[in-house]
Amino acid sequence: MMYWLYELREWMLAHNWMSDDAALYKILNLFKYHTFRAGGAAITAFVLSLLYGDKLICKLISLKIGQPIRTAEEVHKLAELHGKKAGTPTMGGILILGTIILSTLLWAKWDNIMVWIVLFTTIGLGALGFRDDYLKISKKNSKGVSARTKLVWQTSVAVIAGFAFAYLVPEDSGHTLRALYIPFVKDAVITDMGIFAVAMFSLIIVGASNAVNLTDGLDGLATGCSLTTALAYTGFGYICGNAKYSDYLGVAHHSLANELPIIAMALAGACLGFLWFNAHPAKMFMGDTGSLALGGCIAALAIGCKQEIVLALVGGVFVMEAMSVILQVWSFKSRGKRIFRMAPIHHHFELAGWHENQVIVRFWIMSLLFALLGLATLKLR
Repeated sequence: MMYWLYELREWMLAHNWMSDDAALYKILNLFKYHTFRAGGAAITAFVLSLLYGDKLICKLISLKIGQPIRTAEEVHKLAELHGKKAGTPTMGGILILGTIILSTLLWAKWDNIMVWIVLFTTIGLGALGFRDDYLKISKKNSKGVSARTKLVWQTSVAVIAGFAFAYLVPEDSGHTLRALYIPFVKDAVITDMGIFAVAMFSLIIVGASNAVNLTDGLDGLATGCSLTTALAYTGFGYICGNAKYSDYLGVAHHSLANELPIIAMALAGACLGFLWFNAHPAKMFMGDTGSLALGGCIAALAIGCKQEIVLALVGGVFVMEAMSVILQVWSFKSRGKRIFRMAPIHHHFELAGWHENQVIVRFWIMSLLFALLGLATLKLR
């Protein structure tokens, strides 16, 4: 929407309503630049979070929307560690989802199809999370939407988004989103995956949303890791959308990706603002409303700038959390033994004696390192 101010400037200049040396001309010219609008999106999301965070907490408390904690019968030690968190307002992901949407609509160009695909993915999975949180709260236990229903909903959103990325986003400069690029290789490994691109994109979206959801088990853990991932994809999106930089670094170029940094920075600002209330000890939790939406948004950003394979590195903490659950289940079913004290792995370290704050900050550090390593792959081609 803010981009319209730049177009207004051009219209006023064409009709001689303004001279090119006027102060207003120079100010309105700023809205042309993606970097300025990305910064504006981040600040907007952060400020909105601060303005409405306390109000949302009060509203959630008045509605008695508190987080149900696993019972002592389920996990005795974990119940001891986290029992005091019972009743903390959840569904705070509404704040994340709302600030991302408003900031994106305010600062991004509306004629860019990638913007709408990313928003669709974020909102679609956020709606699933909202439903899941609502059922958990209404039933007063840690169960929500059934696993089958959740998978069907996630897959449906992912397939629609994957199809849109693969077939509705037009080719640009000879590049299509159906091409497969891998780290350390300059040219596409597969120039056109065809319908398999939809399958791959869907798998990435479902996997990322579940991985972030599994990571959301400690105060601010998923929020901080999502923040570093969002910042990394701000860089990826800016390079992919810039013909000069993408050519220099040997990265696939697509001009429509130039709006993705605005969504990524809106995501970063939303995470930073939510962390204000979600930092230990948390005043509210994001719930599945936030975690599923964050995972979907991150995955969609990765697909849009053709860095979906690198997401396994940039989102290394999310991968680590998901793999710990997979390995734990496999080991217990096949050998009757557990690999970790508890999965996801952040609970393993808690039960090993790490204080919650130590687990959170150390995982943040790892997330930052993973993001930097992911960005380093840009030059290693």
